[in-house]
Order: sequence, then structure tokens, then C-alpha cells
Amino acid sequence: MSQPAKRKLESGGGEEPGDERGGEPGAAPPRPRRTKRERDQLYYESYSDISVHEEMISDRVRTDAYRLAIQHNRAALQGKTVLDVGAGTGILSIFCAQAGARRVYAVEASAIWQQARDVVRLNGLEDRVHVLPGTVETVELPERVDAIVSEWMGYGLLHESMLSSVLHARAKWLKEGGLLLPASAELFVAPISDHMLELRLGFWSQVQQSYGVDMSCLEGFATRCLMGRSELVVEGLSGEDVLARPQRVARLDLARAGLERELQTGVGGRFAFSSYGSAPLHGFALWFQVTFPAGEAEQPLVLSTSPFQQATHWKQVLLYLNEPVPVEQDTRISGEITLLPSLDNHRLLRAQLRYRVDSQEEQTKDFAMPE
Repeated sequence: MSQPAKRKLESGGGEEPGDERGGEPGAAPPRPRRTKRERDQLYYESYSDISVHEEMISDRVRTDAYRLAIQHNRAALQGKTVLDVGAGTGILSIFCAQAGARRVYAVEASAIWQQARDVVRLNGLEDRVHVLPGTVETVELPERVDAIVSEWMGYGLLHESMLSSVLHARAKWLKEGGLLLPASAELFVAPISDHMLELRLGFWSQVQQSYGVDMSCLEGFATRCLMGRSELVVEGLSGEDVLARPQRVARLDLARAGLERELQTGVGGRFAFSSYGSAPLHGFALWFQVTFPAGEAEQPLVLSTSPFQQATHWKQVLLYLNEPVPVEQDTRISGEITLLPSLDNHRLLRAQLRYRVDSQEEQTKDFAMPE
């Protein structure tokens, strides 16, 4: 699940207005920091907005991938029980019932569970799809289940930290050897030369040609505004923006023991690229893919958010350097990327980047997803 994110905010570093920090003399005292419970409540409330569900369901790449994956595994679901973690408006639960599941427990923590119940009733499936309001950490099921389905992926794979809830459900409710849809996830990184960003940075040098006023001195300021902030940017790229062959830096097997601990200590890995040609290096892009069990299909089904594939609502997550770095053919770009939950809000994603371009000194930059 993911929600629309603003490309840029006025504040840097991902802090919220209510965070405790110093202010100007005479300013209103800072509001107390929100508790984890309050932050979780705000998160669940955000999914009560129909626009979020419209965006997700209208993403045909996403929704068709789940529909087909469930159909491919209909033999494993026939007459079985399924847990849908974060069921939203209930469409995945209905897919499972249509594939022959005997009982589907659709767990949803936001108020949209009421609309999910209406959708289930409208489709005549209330005897097989049971909508349960609450978090998967607190609801009680009458039985263990044969399969878990969930669309838990956020921007950069791990934004919103919903995977932790799926792993909790796996440990508590999934039978030994049960089916996970999807079963694994992979994280990819690549250096980028962002064509649209390059046009924006170069705009100020073109003003004189259009209006007779030289504003080229603003290009440095534009660079600081657009690249200097430490924010993870959600934006769609094309394959032409990618400067080198993408590399996989992490693979998450959802059945693997110890994965919960890995999410807290950091997901990612090292990378080393050789650039395709001469261009300004603006930063790095992250994307993911998830894989479903093949079931009756010849090959496992893969849902990809790569810029080389059909666009999804997840787009890509961009990590901009502070300023462009020129690279030539075969320039070596190396480093390491680590994704972690935010220290202030576990549902927000942060990233730690270390990188080196050719023989230059290694640089570091930390990023945070804005609220």
C-alpha cells in the first residue's frame, strides 16, 4: 500500500510541525511529540479516504498482478482459509473467494472496513469473506489459515512498515508451509541522470533568451533547492534516465526466520556501477519487485516497479546528491545503501547513502521520507 507523496516540501529532514525543537523567541511553544499510538492512528485514518483506494485499484499493473497470481494459485486456495492483511476495500479478499477459498478473513484497521463489508455483501460473498475491523496484531481469528495475501509494499518497498504486520500474521496465524502472496521481494538501485531535473536546473540560463533578463545566477540557488534537501523523492523516471545497469541490493524471503530483525537493523547492500556514457549524475533511484508462487503457471508472476516496465503508482524513489557530478563512459560509481525505519516515526522510511564517484573522496548523505 502506498499513498501519494509530495515531490518536495518546504521543510527538510522529514520533521513534522509538532516535533519538539527550539523556536524563535516569543514563538508559540512546540507541541509535544506524537506517541506511537497517535502516529499509527493517523496512518490508519489516512486510508479512510476513498481517493487512496481509487489510486491503488486503478493501477492496473498492481491489481491485475494480484488477480492473476491468485488465479494461478487457485488449486492451493480451493477449499482453504485465507487471511488478507490490510484488506482495504476488500478486492483481494474477493479475488481469493472467487478462486475457491472456503473462508477469507479480511482484516482492516481503518474505517474503510465498513465499505469493504458493503462490497463483499454486494458481491454475495458475506458467507465466505468475513471483514474484521482492527489491526492484525490485535484481531483474533477462529482458526489458523492456509494462506496470507497482502499488498503491503510502500514507496521504496518499505515505506509505511506494513511488512512487519504481515510477518506478525505469518508467525501467529499461518499454518506450517502455508502460502504467502507475494512470497518474496527484491530491492534495486541504479545511478540516474534525471532529464526533467536537468531541464529545471538549466531553465535559469534560458530566461535571457526569452525575456532579455539574465537570471543565470539563480542556477546555483535552484540546485540547492531541488537537490540539496535530504528528502526521499517519489517520482517516475524512464529507462533513459538510468546511467548504468541496475543492481539488486536486497532480497526478502517472506518465509525466512529473522526477517523481522533485519527490517529494524537495515535492508540494503553495496553496489558498484560502470556508467554508460557522459552525463550529469544527479543521484540514485530505488525500486522493487515482488514475486508470487507460480502455482499452475509455468513461471512465477513478478510485479515490478522498474522504470523499464509499465508505470505503477509506486513510481520510483529518488535520492538526489547535493549537486550534479559529471561522469564519463565507464566511470566507476560505488557505495552502499541502507533502508531503515525513521527514528521518530517507524512508519516513515529513511535511507543512508554512501557513494564514491571514480577516485573522488567517499561522500555520505542521509534521507527521510516526508510525512
